[in-house]
Amino acid sequence: MTDKQMKALLYAQQGELDAVAMYNALAKKAKDTKDAATFKQLASEEGRHASVFHAYTGRVLKPKKTKAVALPILYSLLGRKRLYPLIAKGEYDAEKKYEALVHDFEEVKTVQADEHRHGDTVLALLKD
Repeated sequence: MTDKQMKALLYAQQGELDAVAMYNALAKKAKDTKDAATFKQLASEEGRHASVFHAYTGRVLKPKKTKAVALPILYSLLGRKRLYPLIAKGEYDAEKKYEALVHDFEEVKTVQADEHRHGDTVLALLKD
């Protein structure tokens, strides 16, 4: 594994850990019970993603709380109709970033597909 690949894997692992904290915080803040349940499910899946990257890196990382603090505040300020598309964009952006890793790290392909589904799932919450 190259240094560049290790950095990309660590960056991805950190992002997934941060997403776990973010989705758990949003689950607590969400007024709609379906939204809260969806965020809890997404947090669980992001945790599995972090485990995939951990298997490659062998490094134990801790989640950064920035998104876990900021997103619930933005939920209150912007509302779900303006915030959820931003969250979905973050999921779609992660999907694109993982493209560089899927050729050398097979299991990242499933994570990449999940990220796209996560974006769709968050946007679908606005259709109810």
